[in-house]
Amino acid sequence: MEFSTTFYLDTRRSLKNNKNIFPVKLRVYSVNTKKAKLYSTNLNLTIDDFNTITDSSVTVRGKNRENRVYLTEFMQRADKAAKALTTFSFDQFERKLFRSKSASISVSYHYKKKIEELKKNGQVGSASNYDLSLKALGMYLLNQVKFESYKSKSQKVYAAVKSLTFYEINQKWLEGFENFMVKQHKKSYTTVSIYIRCLRTVFNEAISDGDIKRDIYPFGKGKNKYQIPKALKKRKALGRDQLAVLYRGSTNGPEQQKAKDFWFLSYALNGMNMKDILLLKGANLQDDKIVYFRQKTITTKKSNLKQISVFLNEYSKSILQRYGDIQAADDDYIFDVISSGDDPFAQDKKVKNFISHINLFFDRYARSLGFAFKISTYWARHSFATISIQKGASMEFISDALNHSNLTVTKNYFAGFEDETKKEFANSLMDF
Repeated sequence: MEFSTTFYLDTRRSLKNNKNIFPVKLRVYSVNTKKAKLYSTNLNLTIDDFNTITDSSVTVRGKNRENRVYLTEFMQRADKAAKALTTFSFDQFERKLFRSKSASISVSYHYKKKIEELKKNGQVGSASNYDLSLKALGMYLLNQVKFESYKSKSQKVYAAVKSLTFYEINQKWLEGFENFMVKQHKKSYTTVSIYIRCLRTVFNEAISDGDIKRDIYPFGKGKNKYQIPKALKKRKALGRDQLAVLYRGSTNGPEQQKAKDFWFLSYALNGMNMKDILLLKGANLQDDKIVYFRQKTITTKKSNLKQISVFLNEYSKSILQRYGDIQAADDDYIFDVISSGDDPFAQDKKVKNFISHINLFFDRYARSLGFAFKISTYWARHSFATISIQKGASMEFISDALNHSNLTVTKNYFAGFEDETKKEFANSLMDF
């Protein structure tokens, strides 16, 4: 076995009101790490009573018998928790040992465990998605969309989902949840699929932990199985004429100008995500190019990280010089939006605030030029892909520039563009 458990009387510290009584601890030893940890049993004994109770050859009665039964059951629970682990670790052992008996089948418990893990890894955005997913489950259980306040909503949905178990969720339950979110809550199928994929991951991890059996898994193809909806995203891309209007237009004030500059910087840097732009450091600037890893893939593809190189044109160089410090030290951020001392939560908040600010003023700028629809920073990424294809770039080039995992992803990405874009692309084939 990868562990061993024994009881230990901690004589280093006695009770305050009785110096002859000491706390009984469970000593767990990990064979893999060669380390041991002590856990409280909430039982205190004298040295003589402890020796008597832990000696199986001695017959005990009365209080000592009660304490022996208590410690025996405690040991059995500890051994069961440890044996349920695929690979022993103290963190997982503690979760299993000290949680409530119903926690193993509790959807809420496993969601919160996942959320804490993501926060610990600095994956603030993913943690937020799981929290939203959990709240959505609570709203479905309550059959309620509107609440008096955000605080009231959180309290009610968390209370509702607290008693939800994995055994209650089947194909019909998931279909009901999907219909509720789409028809009553007016959520898109894309949003619903995000929520349900979170639930599917929680299911898989509960199975992996040995807390539930695979035969209750409700996802997949076939009879009595639920398939997560795959809604094709409508890519939000601008055409050449539209981009020309925005690029050549006159802004009203410095905030609109800044929004315009950063929007087109994203476009000029091969559709680089705005968060990745704000996270650029001095080390990422290498002569006439930027070399970086997408923040989105750092935590999800650690074994297959792909370095991206983007060559700087005159426009992107001018924006970097105008708003950033191109002489920044290797470990210093080029733009002063976030600081080196920011934790992941502060960093995430600053990035979101900056992007919201850019989106607000770029939308005002675009509307002043006659655009009747809202244009966000994400349009820059889609517009780069569209224009590149129209200019004859290969799918391989687009796939590499957008850091897609394979060509299939890129083809699916292009499949979501507007028909007009595809029409222009088809017409350009004979433009020799």
